[in-house]
Amino acid sequence: MGETTTRTAPHGGGSNTGPGGSRTGQRLSGLAVALGLVLFLGGFGWGAVVYRPYTVPTSSMSPTIDAGARVLAQRVDGGEVRRGDVVVFTDKTWVTNAPVLKRVVAIGGDTVACCTDGKLTVNGKRIDEPYLPKGSLAEITDFPTVTVPKGRLFLLGDERQGSLDSTAHLADAAQGTVSRNAVTARVDAVVWPMDGMLKRPTGFEALGTLSEPGPLRTMVAMIVVGAALILGGAAYGPVAKRLGGRRSGTRTEPAGAR
Repeated sequence: MGETTTRTAPHGGGSNTGPGGSRTGQRLSGLAVALGLVLFLGGFGWGAVVYRPYTVPTSSMSPTIDAGARVLAQRVDGGEVRRGDVVVFTDKTWVTNAPVLKRVVAIGGDTVACCTDGKLTVNGKRIDEPYLPKGSLAEITDFPTVTVPKGRLFLLGDERQGSLDSTAHLADAAQGTVSRNAVTARVDAVVWPMDGMLKRPTGFEALGTLSEPGPLRTMVAMIVVGAALILGGAAYGPVAKRLGGRRSGTRTEPAGAR
């Protein structure tokens, strides 16, 4: 009577295979991990050089940036600042040595006033500011026309009621303006809570060029892709070993007659 015997199928004996997958696969996984590390660490390193984190202590920039929010600000030269930018600066004449965040609404040579039909005017043009909380302009006292000296900036908080901005220093010799050289950074994004990139201040487009967004999105993409490559490359060996083990199971075949 015929019998059956159970034999274990051997692993493939090719020179390019092994318990951790083929040699080609191992090399590719190693390259993926190496490239992932370059992208991941490069993204963080680039960010550390270009950006600085700040915690906003007050609600003067609400609702764009709430009190206690954590922001990332790109290091910039004061000469790079454009209308509509939210900047970080330090001015000792404002009775504080701490960094202050405000929005630039006028630059050197501009004339700025409030308000015409409930809107800020710069160089006679009414500015649409959708980032403002409802009713904020209606609740502040109009201020007279200010001509911003060359090399200086006029800044306001997005929460105009009670904001200690240029309007609180109109009696100063510089009429509340701040030197461009006092600016150290431009805010790109709110990272906690994760509100993301600031919206472009399109209401100022008619007056000139707006600032281009910083490289934050590129850095985040580098970090995410790098992490995916590291995880994917590191997972290749265990996955290939597990799949190889399944394929090398047992098989049953008839034995020769005795």
